[in-house]
Amino acid sequence: RLHLVTWNVGTASPPPDVTSLLQLNSLGPTMDMYVIGLQEVNSRITTFLSDLAFDDPWSIFFMAVLSPLGYIKLSSVRMQGLLLLVFVKHVHLPFIRDIHTHYTRTGLYGYWGNKGGVTVRMSLYGRTICFMNCHLPAHMENTEQRLDDFEKILEMQFEGENIPSTLDHDVLFWFGDLNFRIADHGIHFVRESINNKRYNLLWEKDQLNMAKKKEAFLQEFIEGPLQFKPTYKFDLYSDVYDTSEKKRKPAWTDRILWRVKNLCQHASKEGEFSEEEQTISVTLNNYISHMSYGISDHKPVTGTFGLELKPLLSDPLVTLNPEGEWSAEHDVVISYSAVPEFPSSAWDWIGLFKVAFRHVNDYVTYAWVEDDEISSNKDSKQVYMSAAEIPDVGGEFLLCYYSNNLQSIVGISQPFQIQPNRTLIEKDLTQEENSWMQTPDNLESHNEF
Repeated sequence: RLHLVTWNVGTASPPPDVTSLLQLNSLGPTMDMYVIGLQEVNSRITTFLSDLAFDDPWSIFFMAVLSPLGYIKLSSVRMQGLLLLVFVKHVHLPFIRDIHTHYTRTGLYGYWGNKGGVTVRMSLYGRTICFMNCHLPAHMENTEQRLDDFEKILEMQFEGENIPSTLDHDVLFWFGDLNFRIADHGIHFVRESINNKRYNLLWEKDQLNMAKKKEAFLQEFIEGPLQFKPTYKFDLYSDVYDTSEKKRKPAWTDRILWRVKNLCQHASKEGEFSEEEQTISVTLNNYISHMSYGISDHKPVTGTFGLELKPLLSDPLVTLNPEGEWSAEHDVVISYSAVPEFPSSAWDWIGLFKVAFRHVNDYVTYAWVEDDEISSNKDSKQVYMSAAEIPDVGGEFLLCYYSNNLQSIVGISQPFQIQPNRTLIEKDLTQEENSWMQTPDNLESHNEF
């Protein structure tokens, strides 16, 4: 279950609440993955430089919302105003590998990053999947430029060996502020059609729909029906279309499309496709806009998908467990085992994380798998963690094995309890009693006694 968001946020700060945007109150099963593509994130030079050193406010905001619900930030990529974030449930981490990011500038002939695309790709249970967040050129007359820029973004190559090109991924999601407009119809006809919810009268003149009929490279991309109001351009904090002097014509600028490679390659001329051949299928469950958000002149759009995979990977590379009872009163031991083909490295480490951790660097402490090894046999190995590194207050934690060669978490334990440090608790209680005895009222009553 994948929930994909595209939103041109118009340099605004995050809103107070994104419950409906992320469908957190949905009665159905929870999402397995959130992919959030933003455009026009504030990129004033001072803001952008501080964001390079630290996480930007939008990343921090979404981490604060999603990490308590059991999602971690798997990957992110930023190019000036373009930001792409991928969050995933803990349980899937050992089956996500080969994560790579890329960005392509197309603004000012490729020298300026205000337009272009940011991309994250990965192997998910052995199947390749790619997410591409784009901001294409604006204005009615620039359709050809938008198509040229998208072709350029599609041609980009990830760094690294044996990584497929963008169109060679099993599934490619393309989304963002694609800036396609509604051609020919005048503003009054467009607004009347919208007011009467007769969106179908506008579909044929939507520039992206028109281009899909002519351009071969677009014909393999699928989009759900546009059964929501055009998402651009609104007065701020309202659902009223542009009342400024420019009176921009409404348009479906914010879109989500996808492409399934095996459908493109194996579908017969009659359009039939046997289920046995199909290793991955994508089902669109929901394609909607969210009118209640008014921080920018665009409304956010979300697509909720079901991804069905025939997994090539079904076992984690590493299985790990905490040994015995854990507390900060003594050194503790982790046992782990790896599959024979696992490419281990001296730089691999096992991290101790709070259950609601935000990203891979959000560990409480860690142990090097080689330097801190205390025993080894053909079935399993043991690593110790110093008592000094274990949190005194205790709580619920989990262990993650990080592979340096694969640059990802390849094993994760079940959540477990760390007991509070009894010595510390007794010491705190003694200090509290002493401080109570030393209060003026108690000293006075003690003297009287």
